[in-house]
Amino acid sequence: MSDPIQRNGLAPRFWEKKPLAKMNQTEWEALCDGCGKCCLNKLEDEDSGAVALTRVACRLLDDATCRCVHYENRHSFVPDCIVLKPENLDSHAYWMPETCAYRLLWQGKSLPEWHPLITGTAESVHAAGISVRGTTVSEFDTPFEEWEDHIIEEPT
Repeated sequence: MSDPIQRNGLAPRFWEKKPLAKMNQTEWEALCDGCGKCCLNKLEDEDSGAVALTRVACRLLDDATCRCVHYENRHSFVPDCIVLKPENLDSHAYWMPETCAYRLLWQGKSLPEWHPLITGTAESVHAAGISVRGTTVSEFDTPFEEWEDHIIEEPT
């Protein structure tokens, strides 16, 4: 069987050879492991700047797939959804998940062994217990005043 990454038109282990700023759109998008953690709402302490992760999911996160249901036009539904790019990593890395490929590569680290680019299957992130599959609550069903009741530790 051929390498799944090559079948998608990507060079094997491109992320080890190419800086984030030089990646094309296909390579950039392939870095996403599909964990869904970036789509969880966060609470930031105004005094300390500490960011707490909640299990309150963006209205567009599909809890079963850990993917955005309207990724291409998400800004029509969630105008403040952040489009992560190499040029804005410096200002957004602090809230990104610890296991996020974008954050890890930005920090000069390697991708974890469970990452889909390493394993060749999107299910590996879920099998490793890294994703938020089946653990979220909807922001529609959870008033903001209750978000503190849903603070969680990041699955790592």
